[in-house]
Amino acid sequence: MPRIKPKVTLLSASPEPEKMVAAAAKLCYSAATIETLTDNLTEEKTAGFVEMLAEIGHESPIEHASFTFGIEGVSRSLLAQITRHRIASYSVQSQRYVRESCFDYIIPPQVEEVPEAAQMFDEAMQAAQDYYDRLAAILKDKHQRRLMGEGLDEKTAARQAEKLAIEDARFVLPNACDTKMVVTMNARSLMNFFSHRCCNRAQWEIREVADQMLRLACQKAPHLFLKAGPPCVRGGCPEGKMSCGKPEAMRAHIRALKQEADGK
Repeated sequence: MPRIKPKVTLLSASPEPEKMVAAAAKLCYSAATIETLTDNLTEEKTAGFVEMLAEIGHESPIEHASFTFGIEGVSRSLLAQITRHRIASYSVQSQRYVRESCFDYIIPPQVEEVPEAAQMFDEAMQAAQDYYDRLAAILKDKHQRRLMGEGLDEKTAARQAEKLAIEDARFVLPNACDTKMVVTMNARSLMNFFSHRCCNRAQWEIREVADQMLRLACQKAPHLFLKAGPPCVRGGCPEGKMSCGKPEAMRAHIRALKQEADGK
């Protein structure tokens, strides 16, 4: 089975995110009133305010811009990683309410490259699907009989039994099982996310997602995310002996992502 690849879509963003950030910064550094915050905020002045914030490290104004992404074709393993970024909002397709019939799954590239390993992986996924289906059927039958015995009609009992059955059957599903989610972060949280997850030492799947998110964010607000990416993009690597040792390659990679976002 060919590897399912992550797909990220920018669903929405703050209207004129860079202008909103510039207006907030203007309030901090001038005698402007609320009514005049956006007066004379030309594209050039907006870019200047946003770039100034990056230079001096004043990050709180960028929290006023938010971005919402749709993420699909990713594993439950990725879900465990991305939700560690706590200043964000997540809505995830539930395995309690959505039955995993013939679930898709994510195959790690290193597994896919070895035919014997890929075949073994596929067999494990099929076995998980078989156990899930069998467990769900057994549990649904048990719950339906109990609910009908309590006086529910057959249709209502079947519907409730289905939900109860898949709630427990899901425990046999693997980390590789695919999922989809909607994620909202403000720009400051996104900068932190890119710093950790665009890094070459990040796990391959979440790095693919982070790269796509960075490209989309740069399309929407290029000045705001001018310095976004792993720490080596802005200076030295903080990883010490754990560094990947490829700062130039990483800088070139992030630069290419931003140029692609800019249409260059």
